[in-house]
Amino acid sequence: TMAERTMSGNEHDWLALKPQEPSPSQCCGSGCKPCIYDVYEKELAQWERAKAKQDKSLLLENKEQSNNSELNPDTFTAFNISSVEQLTEDTYQYKFELPGNSSLRLSLGQHIVLRGVVNGLEVQRAYTPISPGNAEGYFEVLMKCYEAGLMSQYIKTWKKGDTVFWRGPFGGFPYRPNKHGELLMLASGTGLAPMLPILQSITDDEEDETFVTLVGCFCTFDKIYLKSLLQDLARYWNIRIFYVLSQETSLEKLPWSYQENTYTGRLNEDLLKMIINSCRRKPFVLICGSSAFSEDMSRYLKAAGIEENSCFVF
Repeated sequence: TMAERTMSGNEHDWLALKPQEPSPSQCCGSGCKPCIYDVYEKELAQWERAKAKQDKSLLLENKEQSNNSELNPDTFTAFNISSVEQLTEDTYQYKFELPGNSSLRLSLGQHIVLRGVVNGLEVQRAYTPISPGNAEGYFEVLMKCYEAGLMSQYIKTWKKGDTVFWRGPFGGFPYRPNKHGELLMLASGTGLAPMLPILQSITDDEEDETFVTLVGCFCTFDKIYLKSLLQDLARYWNIRIFYVLSQETSLEKLPWSYQENTYTGRLNEDLLKMIINSCRRKPFVLICGSSAFSEDMSRYLKAAGIEENSCFVF
């Protein structure tokens, strides 16, 4: 009958509006709150309520947000790329514009999640902006492209003027000025990213007398990112920076200004103990890098007598 056909058509309409369950590739694995799966559960419950009441206007709540130009944790927001700078052969610094003179208002070391589509597959990954949280009119992100990385294939196509989608912010390190006598930052590669806003907030605040020892681990001298920014930061009385270069064999080829604070080889237990012993106060440790790097560092720190409650892993 006509009524039945209308019914199935209506049923079909509702099914078309049903939120899709995320695929594993869409979860960036960074423990975001809300996670993409939490957002899905929320949208599914909203869809079920709307369907029970046969009222499609109840579905519009979360759709309206996505036109908003402000970053938010629940929906993706579009941002335009205002500049692309290649830092090393596989690492880029992207600048995104913010409307007016607005700022992302991130707390220190918070990350945001990027959505990309590669060969029809949606992928999400977390990145930490390196610009100060209160930077006005823009934010900057450091990104490393991997040969086989799905997201990397998408990022490599970006040009100035392109639009990309972010949501967040998530996580972050609850930093308060002068809370810790010394921060020991252990960063591998792009793990440098969450450390920079914390370092800059310390150097920008004359009242903040926290000592900082940053240990940056890179393959070679050429792979060190943002050298001039790091050299500027190292001029402050309370900031020390060491480099550990795993694939350099000798320091002789390095500029002399780097020779006394650079080590070749890997950041191992002995070197880390030596650095900890040279800290001016008992350090609180921040770690960011691959999961293997974080596990190694946690093990070495334990061996050096640093308690777990004196560490934070990004």
